[in-house]
Amino acid sequence: MPTKTKRPVLEIAPSDLDYLEQISNSLVLPKREVDRAKILILYSSRTPITTISSKVGLTRKSVYACIDKALAMGVRYGLKDLPHSPNNAVITPEAKVWVVNLACTKPLDHGYAAELWSLQSLANHTRKVAIEQGHPCLSLVVKSTIHGILQDNKLKPHKIKYYLEKRDEDFDHKMQEVLMVYKEVELQNKTINQQKKQTITLSVDEKPGIQAIENTAPDLPPVANKHQAVSRDHEYIRHGTASILAGIDLHDGHVFAQVHPRHRSCEFIQLLKEFDEYYDKEYKIRVILDNHSSHISKETRAYLATRPNRFEFVHTPKHGSWLNIVETLFGKMARTFLKSIRVSSWDELKKRILKGVEEINQTPVVHRWTKFDSLALMWDINNV
Repeated sequence: MPTKTKRPVLEIAPSDLDYLEQISNSLVLPKREVDRAKILILYSSRTPITTISSKVGLTRKSVYACIDKALAMGVRYGLKDLPHSPNNAVITPEAKVWVVNLACTKPLDHGYAAELWSLQSLANHTRKVAIEQGHPCLSLVVKSTIHGILQDNKLKPHKIKYYLEKRDEDFDHKMQEVLMVYKEVELQNKTINQQKKQTITLSVDEKPGIQAIENTAPDLPPVANKHQAVSRDHEYIRHGTASILAGIDLHDGHVFAQVHPRHRSCEFIQLLKEFDEYYDKEYKIRVILDNHSSHISKETRAYLATRPNRFEFVHTPKHGSWLNIVETLFGKMARTFLKSIRVSSWDELKKRILKGVEEINQTPVVHRWTKFDSLALMWDINNV
């Protein structure tokens, strides 16, 4: 039979007992507090220490420590940790600097497969090499300590923040050229008699990689008060991808669009031919576009040579496609008819895209560049 403890009986007031019952049934409080509440309830009902230890899953020493605190200072004190002095282990400033420098490297540099550190992998490596690097105070370091050191130095080596490297030496000049075109178009559009304009400006680009995806089961429509959204089977069938070659008239908002499986010089020339047929021969067609190889290929230049003085190209700088207004058109397509689109074939995808463009052209919108403060800044810089 279990030996009875020689400690006195713990007397618990009804209000305290209710409090302990709430704590013992909690799912959100720390486990140590829940366990201690169970210990005190069991002990107050004269349950043997061995039985308490077995039910709670703690050692007899832990059970006695909880009971002794409650007997000495009250029931509620028995649930809490008493203030205690920290261990004597101190991480030196030099060791912290070493951890910071280590965090600024990649695991790959130290023979690991991972590309980025996690807090756990950084702690593991720190413990592994701390002594040989002359920092024995880090030999038992844990993840939370590493987190604190990194947080103090505002480091997050487990995250990636993307940037855009400037690879075009003439970026500023080319940006200014594009913005000047937009400013000219804006002034041109404000002219009362727009028939006098001699140049038509279009913004051109491609949107590649649009997937022709077919459902394997029909979508289920929403049901009021039951299913608030469309239900879709997670499996699907791929029918390839399509590229949209599009141009937008910056004067009246008319959209040109062609859908092709690929984007090569021959497809780009087809778009140029559509421009050439659409506009009267008296106009010069100015095209704002990026530096895609198909835009400057031999085939494209050969076609342009057959239309002397008809086209004028204005190239955006490298990594400057955000300067091209047609990107706003692609955003509109993505938000409207391309979002979550499902088709039964590649040809159906093409028809749906062209139908969406037709709907856009029913209510055309003139796209304008509104960030002319960038142009003013460039003008000030170049005239200092």
